[in-house]
Amino acid sequence: MKLAVVSAVILVVVFVAWPVSAGGYGHEEEEDDTKSWFPLDNLLSLNYYDKSCPNFEKIVDTKVRQWTKSDPSLGPALLRLLFHDCGVTGCDASVLLDHEGSERRSPASKTLRGFELIDDIKSEMEKSCPKLVSCADILAAATRSATYQLGGPYWPNAYGRRDSKSSYARDVEKVPSGRRDITGLLETFQSYGLNVLDLVVLSGAHTIGKAYCGTIQSRLYNFNATHGTDPSIDPKFADYLRRKCRWASETVYLDVETPVVFDNQYYINLQKNMGVLTTDQELVKDPRTAPLVKAFAEQPAQIFRHQFAVSMAKLVNVGVITAEDRIGEIRNVCSKSNSRPY
Repeated sequence: MKLAVVSAVILVVVFVAWPVSAGGYGHEEEEDDTKSWFPLDNLLSLNYYDKSCPNFEKIVDTKVRQWTKSDPSLGPALLRLLFHDCGVTGCDASVLLDHEGSERRSPASKTLRGFELIDDIKSEMEKSCPKLVSCADILAAATRSATYQLGGPYWPNAYGRRDSKSSYARDVEKVPSGRRDITGLLETFQSYGLNVLDLVVLSGAHTIGKAYCGTIQSRLYNFNATHGTDPSIDPKFADYLRRKCRWASETVYLDVETPVVFDNQYYINLQKNMGVLTTDQELVKDPRTAPLVKAFAEQPAQIFRHQFAVSMAKLVNVGVITAEDRIGEIRNVCSKSNSRPY
């Protein structure tokens, strides 16, 4: 009975949040039908580049397809790169700036990937639409394209972001880590204007991708300074992880059952105590998130896919800089600010 109630709540949330005529996963969204996705004071627009750079999304899609064909792991890497960008000072491409003391140079950012792909897209964009397309918009578009090409959902992206002129390594601590508790994660998400449903849904990005073993070795070998394994991990799964993670530099799939399929298996794994990261497994333990995990695990995968699109459309609007703010720019090169010497 409890499951039925929770599932009904999930269904209501999903279909209230998702505009009925938003065009599904195709590319035919109607402007009037999707205005409700974005804050009224947000100067981003769904057709921002229609006249100034009409091939913008085509260029992005083509480049993403080329790169991910040779390296499929770049899809999950772009999702992670976007999360790290939006989770610091907002979706402003600050994570792309590469100089001493920048977010990108922080030890917490050393495993981020996808920079070369973004640079390649920007280089191509400058040939077609010089000085018109921001790196922040490219990152948002490339992440959606990669997710969609991996079999994930499509969501409408509004454009018109400006790039930040600064980036500080000290700000990276704002990004949720794999070791924080649910209360800390919720506080962070709420500061973005996101909620508990968004937290559970966006955590579902772990249905694809890998984690470095260094991030989970404490769970396996010295949980809470006990020199033992986290008792919340299924014993057989713990044995599997120990075999895969002999060295911190090795990697393990976040969803070991269907690692390259964008589905709801991640939530099913959590129900079996097969969460790789501490924060993954904490979602099952906390009464604020556990019912949502259970519902996504037991409902069709399409429910998760729909809600993932809704939550991503919210995430890419966090803390954006627009032309009206006068504190941003459109970088010529994504790794360097136009207005700073480094």
